[in-house]
Amino acid sequence: MSPEFLWYIPNTVEPGHRGDDTTAGWGSIEYSTDLARTAERHGWGGALLGTGWGRPDTFTVATALAARTTTFKPLIAVRPGYWQPAQFAVAAATLDQLSRGRVLVNIVSGLDNLAAYGDTRSDPAQRYARTEEFLHLVRRLWTEEDVTFAGEHFQVSGSTAAPRPWTTADRAHPTLYFGGASEAAERVSAAEADVQLFWGEPLAALAERIDRLRKLSDQVGRRHRPLEFGLRITTVVRGTTEEAWRAAEERVARMAAGPSDELTWTGNRKTAVGQQRLYDLAARGEVLDTCLYTTPGTVGGGGAATTWLVGSAADVATALDDYRQLGITHFVLSDTPYKQEIVRIGDQLLPRLG
Repeated sequence: MSPEFLWYIPNTVEPGHRGDDTTAGWGSIEYSTDLARTAERHGWGGALLGTGWGRPDTFTVATALAARTTTFKPLIAVRPGYWQPAQFAVAAATLDQLSRGRVLVNIVSGLDNLAAYGDTRSDPAQRYARTEEFLHLVRRLWTEEDVTFAGEHFQVSGSTAAPRPWTTADRAHPTLYFGGASEAAERVSAAEADVQLFWGEPLAALAERIDRLRKLSDQVGRRHRPLEFGLRITTVVRGTTEEAWRAAEERVARMAAGPSDELTWTGNRKTAVGQQRLYDLAARGEVLDTCLYTTPGTVGGGGAATTWLVGSAADVATALDDYRQLGITHFVLSDTPYKQEIVRIGDQLLPRLG
């Protein structure tokens, strides 16, 4: 299987996200379109669009970007608490048809600012049960007619969604990505996701999780194609190994000296199982495997910015190839300033990973 390499577009209204020093046009359609078109020109398949209360609506931004690009695939982050599954299935299928099969979907279950948009599901068990129903029903609505479903969280009766997603011999509907490290989250992935998306853990840890998820797929009676795996991580790439580490250490020093630049809602980031796994890595050492840098998480880095792969293009390519040997075939990379690094990493790193 050919690997998928995606970038990340932060999709926020405030400048300064993860240290990006861009100020003019931040959060505008012109700025996001420029990032998407730059990604197209420099080898990226598309980009993950950030989501959360207080950010522009991710689906709306994805639609605008799809209309302004030709090959760019938006990985649209959506929350079941924002959408009903039938409503989302039709919206996503419509955009998929209009863009000729370029829609990717990332389902997010972690807590957001629930009170702001009226979600009442704060219990993790309920949220993951709802997510599993959401994924199950969306997939059925994309591929079946006259769907009737009565679950704990969602119900439809005699529902036929139109239009259908764009289909090919290898693709029945948009790829469904999902992340999460808790036992409940992994059961959702094993049963209903197409791609389990990991954050930047050491190779041995992800090898163990991949093995567990494959076994779990059998235990839950998975009815779909085998689960695939992806990695979402920050990559600090420079001309030489020494330059890259100098840049990474200088950035960590700035993070330690100043306030956090995460200006948008971060939900349960500090208590989520997957996030805690990343924070715990720092106790094992500053650098794990060949170039996995754990210190950012000790000075305010969170999510995909908790651990970084640092080095020359050859160093980081070797590290990503090691992840590929585990069976990881989807990669969502990023660094800041976003546009500058789309070009640098696209031109220097991606040719080594073909």
